Amino acid sequence: MRQWWSVYCALPANVWVLFTTLALVMTSIPLMVLISGLIGLQLAPEPELATLPLALAVTGTAFSTLPAAWLMQNLGRRGGGFVGLLLSFLGAIAGAFACQFSSFTLLLVAAVLLGAAMAFYQQFRFAALEAVSAAQAGPAVSVIMFSGVIAAFLGPELAVWGRSWPGSAEYTGAFVLLAVVMALAALVFSRFRAVATAQESIDEPARPLRTLIVQPVFLQALAAAAIGYGVMSFLMTSTPISMHEMHGHSVADAKWVIQSHLLAMFVPSLFAGALLKSLGVQRLMLLGSVLYALVLALGLLGVSLMHYWGALVLLGIGWNFLFLSGTSLLPGAYRPAEKFKVQAANDFVIFAVQAVASLSAGWVLYQFGWRWQVLSCLVPVVLLLVTSWVVLKRRA
Repeated sequence: MRQWWSVYCALPANVWVLFTTLALVMTSIPLMVLISGLIGLQLAPEPELATLPLALAVTGTAFSTLPAAWLMQNLGRRGGGFVGLLLSFLGAIAGAFACQFSSFTLLLVAAVLLGAAMAFYQQFRFAALEAVSAAQAGPAVSVIMFSGVIAAFLGPELAVWGRSWPGSAEYTGAFVLLAVVMALAALVFSRFRAVATAQESIDEPARPLRTLIVQPVFLQALAAAAIGYGVMSFLMTSTPISMHEMHGHSVADAKWVIQSHLLAMFVPSLFAGALLKSLGVQRLMLLGSVLYALVLALGLLGVSLMHYWGALVLLGIGWNFLFLSGTSLLPGAYRPAEKFKVQAANDFVIFAVQAVASLSAGWVLYQFGWRWQVLSCLVPVVLLLVTSWVVLKRRA
């Protein structure tokens, strides 16, 4: 135990600055997941558009991936990080005005700004790796991912604390509190110090992108992460509305389910690395696919509180295993000179799939209901399950 603790204590200050910053800025995700659909129901011209804000947040992340990487490269991690923080702060202010003045358009603007900021925060994991030695890479990534646990608690609590403030419209206070949290995050991030990194030697010329993206290893890595993100976002986006508006569960129950889901997404990071080492990438991917199949089974069995809770918890754990598997496979698809364009292509497709899933979630829910929405995930989950099984058998 002492040795385990000493490994984390030995991490440089930059890692802990990034951890604390992420724990604060990532609160916008669970907050938006919990209340954006509920606010959308009040402000949207059609109920099918209630999930549009969350979908646009994901879309904002997808389309900001390349600009964020470019700004990080030209402004540095510190400068790019402050750009993301500014976007989050402006998004929170726009959200407060949207609630106060009942403007669905402003709510959409807030969602896009908050989503765009997430593209900058995705780069923080690379900033953490630049601050540590190769031996510390695993603990550093674990610390960075574990920041999501704090955000999973804090984000929904901000929504509850700021739901009903005297003299303000419902949930205006939630976005005001989010703006305060973003200002605090900027203060913490000011302690981040740029790290000089040695330029990588390039032994071989870079191959064309079209050659790289048709490799089986790239396609499998992309499938694991993209299907994992897409199915997760498709079901998670609709859960608060399905629970509260369609099946009579309270907002507090919906908050508990979403918090549990977000914890399930990030807590496994503490032991997923050991599982990856003992099981291997292919077995961990297969395990994530099996968990997704169990999610569908629970979702089809019923709509009680425990059905939702169990399905969303398994969804979070399955996402963690699939994302870790896909991320671990991806380096096998490129040489050092090719990594930036392959990583950019991978992230763009992942968030584009997630955006489409979020955009369609509300429409599918209102047109066909929760059970049919769950059932519509069967094809991608079976595809991933079969692919993982076949590849594992071939490698064996």
